Amino acid sequence: MTKPRTPLSDVLRFRYLGPYEIEELAELWMTLHEQHTSIAPHLEDIVTSVSPDESWRRRRSQYLSWLADPDTLAVLAESSGEPVGYAMVTIRDNPKGSWDRGDRVAVVQTLSVPSEYAGAGVRSGLLEEVRRQVGAMGIREIELTALATSSDDIRFFEQEGFRPFVTTMVCRIGGVGAHD
Repeated sequence: MTKPRTPLSDVLRFRYLGPYEIEELAELWMTLHEQHTSIAPHLEDIVTSVSPDESWRRRRSQYLSWLADPDTLAVLAESSGEPVGYAMVTIRDNPKGSWDRGDRVAVVQTLSVPSEYAGAGVRSGLLEEVRRQVGAMGIREIELTALATSSDDIRFFEQEGFRPFVTTMVCRIGGVGAHD
C-alpha cells in the first residue's frame, strides 16, 4: 500500500539553527510528542508521559545543552518558507568494543516530520542532509532510535539503510516481572 503524499510546492531548503533559534522547533516537537504518546500507550504502565508543554520544556533544555557543542546539528527543513520537519543530531565518541564503528558516531536524537508530510520526501531529505554533513566530518555511522511499536517508522528507516543493532528494554523498579 502506498502512503498518500502531500505535495511540497518547492524543493526542500535546509537551515541550520543555533541556540537562539530553538523556539522554532517547539511546534514540530509537540507534534512528535503527540505521535509518540499515541503510538505507544502500552508504555504508560512503565514510563509515564508528560504534557506536551512539559515535554517541550525538557527537550528545549536538552537541545540547548547539546547545541553548546559546535558539532551538534539542528537542521530545519522548509518548503515555501514553512517548517516541515527537523533533525537534531549529536556526535559522540565511540568507545572501542566488539564492533569497529569509527572513533565518533552521529546520533539522530530527534527526527520530527508531521504526518501530513509522510511520504513527501521530508524525512529522506533530512537524513540525506545529515549524511552529507556528518560524512564531511569524517563520521561513517549514524544511529537513531524508533519506538518498537512504530512499524511504519522502522520500515522507513530500513528502507533508508538502517539496520537494527540493539534493543532497549525498560522496566519500572518494583514492577511486576519474572523472578529469578
